[in-house]
Amino acid sequence: MSERQRQKPAASAQTKDNLGLSVGTYPLLRPRRNRTDAWVRGMVAEARLTVSDLIWPIFLREDDNPAFEIVSMPGISRLTIEEAVQAARQAADLGIPALAVFPCIGEDRKNPDCTEAVNPDNLVCRAVSAIKKAVPQIGIICDVALDPFNANGHDGLVHDGRVLNDETIAILCQQAIVQARAGCDIIAPSDMMDGRVGAIRCALDQAELQDVKICSYAAKYASAFYGPFRDAVGSGGKLVGDKQTYQMNPANSDEALREVAMDLSEGADMVMVKPGMPYLDVLQRIKERFSVPTFAYQVSGEYAMIEAAASNGWLDGEKAMMESLICFKRSGADAIFTYFAPRIAERLQNSSL
Repeated sequence: MSERQRQKPAASAQTKDNLGLSVGTYPLLRPRRNRTDAWVRGMVAEARLTVSDLIWPIFLREDDNPAFEIVSMPGISRLTIEEAVQAARQAADLGIPALAVFPCIGEDRKNPDCTEAVNPDNLVCRAVSAIKKAVPQIGIICDVALDPFNANGHDGLVHDGRVLNDETIAILCQQAIVQARAGCDIIAPSDMMDGRVGAIRCALDQAELQDVKICSYAAKYASAFYGPFRDAVGSGGKLVGDKQTYQMNPANSDEALREVAMDLSEGADMVMVKPGMPYLDVLQRIKERFSVPTFAYQVSGEYAMIEAAASNGWLDGEKAMMESLICFKRSGADAIFTYFAPRIAERLQNSSL
């Protein structure tokens, strides 16, 4: 046999894939052909990230409180209302469709009854009103939970060490109404109380706020990845005990499907998985099962890990940032809450994936 004959590829064998279809094998099939150049890689990409996929969470502070960077979230600072308005203008210029706002209020305004949460002149309501007046085209998402206002750091009212479900819901309904009247577009209950979505939907409808949408934190896990967020809203040092009696067990994924089904039946327009990266399997199961708008939250701990590793030179922060967002899209996320939003939007404006 000549050298030329020995080098000639043999005819490809036929095999069956998992659908029972005949497929060729190497050397007829060479998947690397579709990876040779950036233009072809982009053309055949299965998941795409766009600016429209981004939701930018920001933290608010009172005007008289000093500005400082949140140590556990490098590059992130609490914003005054005027600074939040400027952030909204920046978001609109970049094409980011929505902001999610979270307050850090003074200790003197926190109490066990969480009365500041339902104050129509609280920090959130004033910020939402100012943003909507200045940048009416930007969407605003408001968190509905009591932890930023609670003297003990919990998402609900506490009595004798127990987080109360139904009593908390009554406060959450009032909180949702004052936020919606201030101009909030999407009410996002993150408290994980049973039945709160249906109660909030009824309360909004009775207040003639039928067009206000609800994005339920339907699958919110009792996670270690929230630590920097609690620093940002000032609830971490206040927390007595933990949140495992109302946030989900990280071991469970079937339970997430039941939670989503329940919230959709109660009127949720969108559902959320939180945290994001450690729960991509849950995200994918929810999207495949229900085919509804499904969001993911790339939480503070995920952001902090990428930033810390990048600052130490352990990985390429820009590439890790983009890759992490593509993972959410690949798993089925329709939109992603991410603190990287403005950086990603700027990068997407200047390049294509």
